[in-house]
Amino acid sequence: MNYCLAGYDEMFVAEGEPRPSCKDFFERLSLIDDAELRARQQAAELNLHNMGITFNVYGHADGTEKVWPFDLLPRIIDDREWSRVEQGLKQRIHALNLFISDVYNDQKIIKDGVVPAELMRTASAYRRQMEGFTPPEGVWCHVSGVDLVRDEDGSIYVLEDNLRCPSGVSYVLENRELMKRAFAQVFDGVSVAPIEEYPEQLLQTLLDCAPANTDSATAVVLTPGIYNSAYFEHTFLAQQMGVELVQGSDLVVESGFVYMKTTHGLKRVDVIYRRIDDDFLDPACFREDSCLGVKGLMEAYRLGNVALANAPGTGIADDKAVYAYVPQIIKYYLNEEAILDNVPTYLCSDEKQCEYVLSHLHELVVKPTNESGGYGILMGPQATQEERDAYVGLICSNPRNYIAQPMLRLSTVPTLIDDSLQPRHVDLRPFVLCGKEIYVMPGGLTRVALNEGSMVVNSSQGGGSKDTWVLKHHRGAPLDPCCHSN
Repeated sequence: MNYCLAGYDEMFVAEGEPRPSCKDFFERLSLIDDAELRARQQAAELNLHNMGITFNVYGHADGTEKVWPFDLLPRIIDDREWSRVEQGLKQRIHALNLFISDVYNDQKIIKDGVVPAELMRTASAYRRQMEGFTPPEGVWCHVSGVDLVRDEDGSIYVLEDNLRCPSGVSYVLENRELMKRAFAQVFDGVSVAPIEEYPEQLLQTLLDCAPANTDSATAVVLTPGIYNSAYFEHTFLAQQMGVELVQGSDLVVESGFVYMKTTHGLKRVDVIYRRIDDDFLDPACFREDSCLGVKGLMEAYRLGNVALANAPGTGIADDKAVYAYVPQIIKYYLNEEAILDNVPTYLCSDEKQCEYVLSHLHELVVKPTNESGGYGILMGPQATQEERDAYVGLICSNPRNYIAQPMLRLSTVPTLIDDSLQPRHVDLRPFVLCGKEIYVMPGGLTRVALNEGSMVVNSSQGGGSKDTWVLKHHRGAPLDPCCHSN
């Protein structure tokens, strides 16, 4: 196999030499010729098309709806390394829940000077409507997606936190089913951590936070509708949990309670897994022009008659400027050092740090603090001088809106490109559920940059995905070097 390594590869230590955790899979893969591998990839793509597994891209020249891009070769993680990642994610989400609750109530972390008051005051995701409020069970972010990357030295970093309406878990589940159909024999004798329980765990997480005066809680998934980029996921999760998928027009608030319109009349709703942004949830509380939400919903929420997941206002904790303070947030609330490190981050709102950013744009990645989907990013080392000059103006006009980070060389995974295996850069989005307990799905969504040399893995920017295996090691097997990453 002619496979050229460049930096850290998740499957190979050196060309033709698999990591210990990948050895069994590589031996099975070596028995399959290129033509057969391509045929299986095409079969998987046909399955995706026939099952309607899609995502939406706004303004794309080829139309709104696109088939989900999937690569047949899995990304493999040793369970000993995963154990550390899992503990780090639980620690992080626990601390962020405490942080959000504190910010909307006593603000001790601000008064103690750990997080600047100005940072909160200028956060576009801060919702003053949530001041003085504590949600059921004290849980603000019930569903989180935390993006992880591995640098070329093998170290794992948290790249960003997604705590508002994180998407992608449906594709994790569908990727596993595709693998079982198209590549069943590679699972033989391999102990891959199961992920199929996620919908059940999600439903339990939602019901954990139902109003206390409810005997048999009813949960629904609230979607903006068919034109939303994650509409497939909304329908998928509702089906998997066995709950109704509703739009704002399907719900009504009466006497402080939320009801769903049915053919048999009104039925009370106790928990809403909302996939609508804060601003559109309730025209009586947020944007008056919203046609997507439910008038009076926030009043019912404040009265404790309905639970919302995630709670409005959680966006302050995935503001990329606040991200820079997460290690201090963990230390403040838990008196622990962060298990998972942040990527070193420069805040353009800080005058000295901003000066450094402006003089080193050719070395840095610059990001807007509240954009998602890979939009608005300047990849300094790959940008033209004109593009960098344009960003100088953007940063200077609104420094609070930008952070900068060194450009990491993301790890690679073998990916089937045309008829050959080629290294492509990847990240990982594990999904974390927080109710009465914290649950981390084993693995998560491995997103892959399908374009050669690209570090942008977002599906909206031409990225694809892979199945992610958390693989139990054989007793007595040598420890994979990647398990030592820090």
